[in-house]
Amino acid sequence: MKPAGQCGPVDSDGFGGDPVPISSSLRVRHLGCTDYQQTWQQMVRFTAARSEQTVDELWCCEHSPVFTLGQAGKPEHLLADLGIPLLKTDRGGQITYHGPGQVVIYLLLDLHRRKLKVRELVAAIEQAVIDLLAEHGVVGERHGGAPGVYVGVAKVAALGLRVRKGCCYHGVSLNVAMDLSPFAAINPCGYPGLPVTQTRDLGIALIPAQVATALAGHLAGQLECRQ
Repeated sequence: MKPAGQCGPVDSDGFGGDPVPISSSLRVRHLGCTDYQQTWQQMVRFTAARSEQTVDELWCCEHSPVFTLGQAGKPEHLLADLGIPLLKTDRGGQITYHGPGQVVIYLLLDLHRRKLKVRELVAAIEQAVIDLLAEHGVVGERHGGAPGVYVGVAKVAALGLRVRKGCCYHGVSLNVAMDLSPFAAINPCGYPGLPVTQTRDLGIALIPAQVATALAGHLAGQLECRQ
C-alpha cells in the first residue's frame, strides 16, 4: 500500500493493496494515491477476469489531478486549460475532477449475483454518503435527475458507473480536504455554475483515510442489506 501522499500506479502485485474482508461477500483494498488511467485499466482487467466465484471488492484511493469525461460528457464543458490532463472514460455521466484530498471508492460488483439493479445501486451509494454525513450532523440530499449527493445546492459527492456482462466498476468520489479551484474550470457533471463543497468545509474533521474507511463501511452495509 502506498503512503497517502504518494501518487503513482497501483502496486505490481496485480490490483494493489491488500484485500481485507469487510463483510461476508465483500473485500476492500486501500490503494493510497494512484494514477487514474492505470487504476481504470486495472478495474477493466479485474472485471474481464471475473468468474462466478470472484469476491466483490471496493477499491479506496485518491488520484493525481485529472479531469475525466464520462460517456455522456462534452469536451466543451472544460472551460479553461489548467494544464491538468483530460481523459475520456467509459463510465456514465459527464465531466468531473479528481485530485488529492478527494476520496474515490470504486465498486467492483457482480450485480447479477447480488440481484441488484443499477438504479438500486445508485440509491445505495447515495445513501451511504448521506448516512456518513448524517453521523457528523450534516444533511445530505439527492437532487432528482442529477445523481450524487448535495448539501444545499452544493455537490459534495459524484458518481458514475459502467456495467459489463452484469458486473460493474467505477464508483463514487467524495470531496474531503482538497483544492476545489479546478472545479471552476469545468461545468461539474455538465451543469454550468454548479457549486461544489467538501466535508472539511462542512465541519467534518476527518482526514481522507478516515473518510475512506467510514464510507467503505457504509457502502458495505448498504450492499448487505439489499441482498
